[in-house]
Amino acid sequence: MKTSPSLPGLLSPCGRLLIDTRFVEQVADLMHDTAFFIKDASGRYLVVNQSLLERHGLSDRSQMVGRRPCEVCPGDFGRIPTEQDEQVLRTGRPIIERLELFWRRPHMPVWGLTSKLPIRDESGRVTGLIGISKDLTALVSREEVPPGVAHALSHLERSFDEAVSPSSLAKRAGMSAARFARVIKRIHGLSPMQLITKTRISAGARLLLEGDASVAEIALNCGFADHSAFTRAFRAVTGHSPSEYRRLKQS
Repeated sequence: MKTSPSLPGLLSPCGRLLIDTRFVEQVADLMHDTAFFIKDASGRYLVVNQSLLERHGLSDRSQMVGRRPCEVCPGDFGRIPTEQDEQVLRTGRPIIERLELFWRRPHMPVWGLTSKLPIRDESGRVTGLIGISKDLTALVSREEVPPGVAHALSHLERSFDEAVSPSSLAKRAGMSAARFARVIKRIHGLSPMQLITKTRISAGARLLLEGDASVAEIALNCGFADHSAFTRAFRAVTGHSPSEYRRLKQS
């Protein structure tokens, strides 16, 4: 696995930012659909952009800078990114495009891809991390989607409870698996497998809130082999088990 590059000019040994913070903020604020942050070796925010503030319903950077996510957001919504940070800072292993479902305040669900890379000094010691979390929206209009791909995506939306795979969708689209993956990435910013997971988890989240079906029933209705497989996938994306999610959203 490749390690992150050394950035001796970014953070001092004590974790202070060595470049103009306002300049970084001005550049990062141009990323309107992407949250940007730099954190020190303890996981405290050093730099945040406007998109990240808006995601948390905040108006001033001072409400985040110097704090960890768990000190900004209550409950699991702060615990989960804090644990991610601790993992990156402890192991030095980056998180690359992890599919996540999170909430903009007050209660708007948003899908995103989160990446976090460790910052290392010249000796290789991890001194902080830098990251982004990009909101997922369709990158092209429906009219621009090739007919074969539109057919495959329509099938996924109707039949996600069946045995759907990237290769089966590519075949339905009349494309090679590699070409289909490139087109899906261009349209949705996701790999085909991430898109399948997103479709199934979205359906599962909706069913958890709309009725009183058991988690096992919802798992089967969303194309998962069993309750355990659904729970693992759901927790990986949302940070909660299906039962926890249902309880949190209904409370």
